[in-house]
Amino acid sequence: MNDWAGPIIATALFAFLCPGLIFQMPGKNRAVDFMNMKTSIVSMLLHTVFFGLFLMLFLVVLNIHLYA
Repeated sequence: MNDWAGPIIATALFAFLCPGLIFQMPGKNRAVDFMNMKTSIVSMLLHTVFFGLFLMLFLVVLNIHLYA
């Protein structure tokens, strides 16, 4: 039995936390821009930090498993 929670959660977080896809923090003109499809170095770094924190939350703190 393989644990698929890690790859599925990491892929979903990567897709949703791409800067500019759904939201971007910090935005160009505001603190949060929605669906502007543009990015900056600061935004990439902030989204990377959030990706790591959410991944640790789901896999380490909540200890989620999905066996198939």
